[in-house]
Amino acid sequence: MLVDFWTYSCINCINTLPHVRQWYDKYRDKGLVVVGVHTPEFAYEKSTSNVQAALKRFDIHYPVAQDNAYATWNAWSNQYWPALYLIDANGTVVYKHFGEGQYAQTEAEIQKALAERH
Repeated sequence: MLVDFWTYSCINCINTLPHVRQWYDKYRDKGLVVVGVHTPEFAYEKSTSNVQAALKRFDIHYPVAQDNAYATWNAWSNQYWPALYLIDANGTVVYKHFGEGQYAQTEAEIQKALAERH
């Protein structure tokens, strides 16, 4: 499972979304589950209709939780937008990446986690 903490007006988050969508499309049939966690930085980002519009605008088809009260953010002790957490089949976080970049490394970690589950 890949958990992606993001918010729709964060330019760094916007820049990572094409990669997250690509991984979802490429690996979902191989067992990858992607869950977005939309945690707002600003008050206007708490609007469900604004989040729904962003999901359409960015062509996001994987599930996205709206974390307005920061419950998920705090449970993960997350501090960054964007933040990626890769969880293996045993429920262990096996990879973390904060910010943009390292797309090839992240994809390699996804491939490794998927291969190890068989």
